[in-house]
Amino acid sequence: MSYILEFISVMIAMAIADVCWTYYFINVEERKSLAAGIWAVSIYMFGAFTVTSYMQDKTLIIAAMIGSFIGTYLTVEHKKKKRK
Repeated sequence: MSYILEFISVMIAMAIADVCWTYYFINVEERKSLAAGIWAVSIYMFGAFTVTSYMQDKTLIIAAMIGSFIGTYLTVEHKKKKRK
């Protein structure tokens, strides 16, 4: 896989992982145990891909950082718009 493709895939995987984290916390707060458990599995799956990627190339940590910001930011903005 080319570096650019790997960078983008790590960034996207981390963005998805942070979407999962955000919904995990929302579901835990709402005491929805099944939904929280499903989000927890998703966090692990996308997180494992991300970690194994940047363990091979430390520069991919930058992609993970960018993706984590994007995932959290977009999810929180989406939730704010739904509440209006």
